Amino acid sequence: MAQEIGTHAVSDRLRQDILAGEIAFGSRLKIAELAARYTTSHMPVREALHQLNGEGLIILEPNRGARVRAVDAAFVRDMFDLRIALEAMLARRAAENITAAQLAEVERLQTEFEARAAAADYQGLLEINRAIHAEINKAAGNLEAINMLERHWGIIVALWGRHGYGAERVAGVISDHRQIILALSQRDAEGAAILATAHAAKAKQQMLLRMGAIAAKVVA
Repeated sequence: MAQEIGTHAVSDRLRQDILAGEIAFGSRLKIAELAARYTTSHMPVREALHQLNGEGLIILEPNRGARVRAVDAAFVRDMFDLRIALEAMLARRAAENITAAQLAEVERLQTEFEARAAAADYQGLLEINRAIHAEINKAAGNLEAINMLERHWGIIVALWGRHGYGAERVAGVISDHRQIILALSQRDAEGAAILATAHAAKAKQQMLLRMGAIAAKVVA
């Protein structure tokens, strides 16, 4: 008998199935059905539902169970608006507080990002991108803000995976990262905040554009 998968694997697969459209937005989610779908017991499914509820992808309602939130343009716009505000504040704090060791680690990660870009390893880019921002945010030292940003990271990765994180976007991301790193190295708090705002705003615009383009193809 095959070993059942755990909570994180159930969360990842359920998230991907929702964002790929295999489980429709607004759908009711039944634990027994999900356990059968993913060949696991009820407990990992319950824990996965709570995890995805924490990300905002699943809504748990008293006495009514779980349902899938609509990850539409309005949800994505709200999610990125929150990220824009938080990342600007964290970049400002990071410029004030970052140590030489932390800055060196950001530089190392950015070099790895560029190597992955050259190899067209777009899945790897997403992982390194997260690490770059995590290191900057750690330097800022605001745990509450960091936790709020982390809440939606799984959704963002899955959305880029669905809608594409292609070569045409990578050059701009590299340029943005290098400008932010320069501002951090110069302890330019306002510059870092402005650059982080623009960087997050570009991501928002690109995601909404890609979602719209795919929606147009579906209608056509």
